[in-house]
Amino acid sequence: MAAAASGLLLTLCYPRFDQAWLCWVGLTPLIAAVWFGGGEQNLRRAAGLGYVTGLTFFWGVFSWLTTVTGLGWFLLPFYLALFVAAWGAVLGLARGLAGDFSRSGANLRAAALGAAAWTALEWLRGVGNLSFGWNGLGVALHGNLALIQIAEFTGVGGLSFLVAFTNLIAVITVRRFVAETQARRLRPHWDFSTAMALIAAAFAYGVRVVFTPASGDTTPLRVAAVQANIPQEEKFDRAFALMIRERYAKLTEMALATRPQLILWPEAATPGPMFESEEQVEFVRGFARHEGVNFLLGTLDFDTEQHDYNVAALFTGKGERLQFYRKIHLVPFGEYIPFRKAFPPFEWIIGDLVPGDFTPGREYTLLTLENPRIRAGALICFEDTLGDLTRHFVKRGAQLLINVTNDGWFLRSKGSEQHLANAVFRAVENRRPLVRAANTGVTAIVNPLGRVVNAFRPDGNPFAEGVLSDILQVPSETAPQTFYTRHGERFSQACAVISLAGVALILRQRRKS
Repeated sequence: MAAAASGLLLTLCYPRFDQAWLCWVGLTPLIAAVWFGGGEQNLRRAAGLGYVTGLTFFWGVFSWLTTVTGLGWFLLPFYLALFVAAWGAVLGLARGLAGDFSRSGANLRAAALGAAAWTALEWLRGVGNLSFGWNGLGVALHGNLALIQIAEFTGVGGLSFLVAFTNLIAVITVRRFVAETQARRLRPHWDFSTAMALIAAAFAYGVRVVFTPASGDTTPLRVAAVQANIPQEEKFDRAFALMIRERYAKLTEMALATRPQLILWPEAATPGPMFESEEQVEFVRGFARHEGVNFLLGTLDFDTEQHDYNVAALFTGKGERLQFYRKIHLVPFGEYIPFRKAFPPFEWIIGDLVPGDFTPGREYTLLTLENPRIRAGALICFEDTLGDLTRHFVKRGAQLLINVTNDGWFLRSKGSEQHLANAVFRAVENRRPLVRAANTGVTAIVNPLGRVVNAFRPDGNPFAEGVLSDILQVPSETAPQTFYTRHGERFSQACAVISLAGVALILRQRRKS
């Protein structure tokens, strides 16, 4: 029950519930169950408790996956929960470091190992063919503008470490205080003080950043992002092609009335590949021919070898010049089936949903806008949830981040809001503005501090058709790059090294004893 309680508490931290304060105590039931539930040294039991927490959490927080595939929603948590199970096992080992919890130094070592292991495992969850790094522990704080500023150094991993460390210290402090009260001997709790000092330091740094005006030259860019709100069941049905074209034409005329310098259509905006017919190309290019307009949209493409790509295409020069970015990170079980040939059961189970695989792009291609000249990194679909991928565009000179996505898959679920919550951190990590054009919920603009300065929610409803228009202040090409942009997930990788070293030392000592 305690393990499941942790999973439920963590679920409530994310949209739509957004009870972020619960993240500071969400892990405490699991920690108490592993450390004080009997059989503290039984690593199999500890891993099992972690697995129950993971299953409960991922089934709850990713319940919106039922709008895409009920079977996928049911099966995916069995894999993702393995990372929480591994953390449970590390917790069982870390228990020995704390001893009787009477010494602050020992308590800090146990908490640091536990927090480092959580951060490392969370990072590993977002790596590889089966990666799905959504909703790290630190993402729960997406609305806390002050605290999230440390992400420019540590990425989301630094916030996850801080939250996990605080959960561990909270359990230790309660246990220690009860024991000292019974013994009538209270001592300084330097472990608790350290946790509070870390939170205060992160908050103070964030306040300083938020209230210190950004220096450096910027270029104003008027953007108009079209949200067509095409139902997913109609989006790729050729019977609705005329309706879709008419809707985009109407909305784009509305966008042009705002005199934009950049017009955005979302991912896979056209009913089929844009270049499959000259008529469709001319329909799109017609909007790009307006004076001073850069026109970017998501569509599908194929090459002479019949490789299919998910692409972002940018028309400039009155529609005469065209630039492409081919999506690098494909969504497993959505745009391709991992190990399709090596593991036939995947083909048998969901082969009908994903009849063919897209081909991943290989280059972090920057798209260059004209009048004004701005270099942009185009992120397609889930790519704006991937910190290490996004930073490569900025490292290569991107001044602006653009996300085109089709969140119609999520219907009216909380998936769209969770997508935005994860995307917020890309702006903070790289100190670049982010503009998102979604087919439906949530088209938005995020400033370099991670504040959602504008979002398309007419009457509070993000699932509507319309145009989001605003002016972005885009930093110059010489704007400094953050530590995270230059070095990526160094903090999480350091946590992985610390975790491995700590576990190895504990296991060695256990063998000796």
